[in-house]
Amino acid sequence: MFKRRYTPYKKKPLINYGIRAKEIRLIDATGKQIGVIALEEAIKKAKENGLDLIQVTEKVYPPVCKILDYRKYLYKEEKKKKSSRKGGEIKGIRLRFNIAEHDVETRIRQTEKFLKQGNKVKIEMNLRGRERALQNFAKDKIAQFLKKLEEKIPYKIERELKKEPRGLTIIISKNQHGKIKE
Repeated sequence: MFKRRYTPYKKKPLINYGIRAKEIRLIDATGKQIGVIALEEAIKKAKENGLDLIQVTEKVYPPVCKILDYRKYLYKEEKKKKSSRKGGEIKGIRLRFNIAEHDVETRIRQTEKFLKQGNKVKIEMNLRGRERALQNFAKDKIAQFLKKLEEKIPYKIERELKKEPRGLTIIISKNQHGKIKE
């Protein structure tokens, strides 16, 4: 038997005849403020232009409404929400147990690039077989990597070094306040 997933109610803006106020403050399609007018007159103006009357805010009286295309308005609002998400994304850097010095330098340059873009970086070292018995050596390798990275760009630790089923991980981000590590 399938369980239904709970989907939270998304509050959509009121449009056209869904607006409950008798008078509204109207802004036309070009962004020019027209003023306080009757709801019926505003809907009539919107229909003449082939657009919708959308209630932008209800926190003030009379509520502010704009003449816009409803679908474009929803698209722009969704895009605005996605872009306002904090922190960027988490990028991954994988280190090997027996990683060569040149490869370490390459990973440092890549990590530096990710941090400059404002992303968080998850540094992981997967341990296989007998490598799991030498976790202290693996921790030292990660510490050396972070020490070399510190010379290039300041960072702060978002999540401490953590043992996971496949190995060790740590999450870092760019330090905005100089070379002080947390």
